Amino acid sequence: MPSDEAASGPEGQVPGPILGTPDEFQPRPATPRRFLAYVVIGAVVALMAGGWGYVMVAFKGNPEVSAEVITFDASAPASARITFSVHKPADRAATCRLRAVDTQHVEVGSREIDVPRGESDIAFTETLKTTAQATAVHVQYCNLV
Repeated sequence: MPSDEAASGPEGQVPGPILGTPDEFQPRPATPRRFLAYVVIGAVVALMAGGWGYVMVAFKGNPEVSAEVITFDASAPASARITFSVHKPADRAATCRLRAVDTQHVEVGSREIDVPRGESDIAFTETLKTTAQATAVHVQYCNLV
C-alpha cells in the first residue's frame, strides 16, 4: 500500500486538480452566436407561454353565464326531469345544453334550451326524453347568444 506521504506529493504539498480551478481559466468572450442562441430560446419560451395562456383562456368558457342544477329526477325509464337556474346579463339571451347520462356516463338524452333576455336570474324545469334509463342529468354548458 502506498503511504500517505507519497500521495501528498513531494515535500508535503497536496496536488491541485488536474484540470485546474475555475479561477485559473480566462473568462469566455461573449460571441454573437451565444447572444443569438439566448434570443431564440427566449422567443420559444415566450411563444409557448403565450400559447398556454391562450389555451387556458379559451377553455375557461363563458364566465358571464353560469348555470346551477337545483334538482333532477331520473327515475322514469324514458325521460328525466331537471330543475336548474341560469345567471346571465339581463340584456342578453343565452342557450344552454342539458345532458342525461347512464351509469357508464354514456349520453342517453340531450336538449338545448333558449334562455330569453329580460331577466338575469331565471329558474327552469325541463323534461328530457331518454333512450335508456338515465342516472344523472346536468347542464353541460350555457353560452350567450
